[in-house]
Amino acid sequence: MIPLSIIIVSFNTKEITKKCLLSLNKNFIKYPLEYEIIVVDNNSSDGTVEFLLNLEKQSDNLHVFLSKTNLGFGRGNNLGLEKSKGKYVLYLNSDAIISDIDFCDLIKVIETENNIGALTVKVVLPTGGIDPASHRGFPTIWRSLTYFLGLEKVFFNIPVLNKLFGGYHLVNLNLNNIHEIDVLTGAFLFTRREILDKFGGFDDDYFAYGEDIEMAFQIKKLGYKIIYYPLWKVLHLKSVSGLKKKDNNIRKKTNYYFYDSMKIFYDKHYAKNHNWLTNKLVYLAIDIKKSLNK
Repeated sequence: MIPLSIIIVSFNTKEITKKCLLSLNKNFIKYPLEYEIIVVDNNSSDGTVEFLLNLEKQSDNLHVFLSKTNLGFGRGNNLGLEKSKGKYVLYLNSDAIISDIDFCDLIKVIETENNIGALTVKVVLPTGGIDPASHRGFPTIWRSLTYFLGLEKVFFNIPVLNKLFGGYHLVNLNLNNIHEIDVLTGAFLFTRREILDKFGGFDDDYFAYGEDIEMAFQIKKLGYKIIYYPLWKVLHLKSVSGLKKKDNNIRKKTNYYFYDSMKIFYDKHYAKNHNWLTNKLVYLAIDIKKSLNK
């Protein structure tokens, strides 16, 4: 078994995927470690397939698997996990650029404490700010309400109140310090294979969005910690995601999956703890939010 498998799912992001793979190659020249890259392509039609197959012929540690249909994010990653051999697994978005991360250090962190189930580094956007999705609390009713009402922003810099009203993104915690979080982003999700084997990877009920929240929930359910480790960082070119696409059909589909994932997670983990009226109001609120975001 090799130390590290990096799993990437691609779908019509040829140029971005090229940058992602190039950055990985340069990073491991700087920080040597035996690794493999597993790329699962979800039936791209923009030349990604041809590019990947050509690159695979030139690489010893790149393995490309082609799907005849779009499996979605979770199922695509699960196929990658099935084909991988690493003791440690990094789920990496095709629009994530790694230029300076020593994975030996990340492995050391997880091996030092047996109760660490997963970690993420500081995931930054092109603007320089942190990707909010990489540093979250679980989306309880209260946290979701305070976030969508804008209370998180209002009380962002006020001690005590920012903890009360900013739990959705854990805004009370110092982003320069190592600490525990609830949810990390699937754009950079580093974990151990033995943990993934306990629940089977990503939940197939999600097509796109929400898979990382569900996986975090499963990891925590097993009693493990999820760590935010800002000593290293990765650039996330998030503007290429579906919700930002100019193509209206793609935006509609991703908008549906984005809000549908909220319902799936709530139904799996929170609905049973509330009465039918509360659940009805939650689903209605999600539908209203979805309609406003079209």
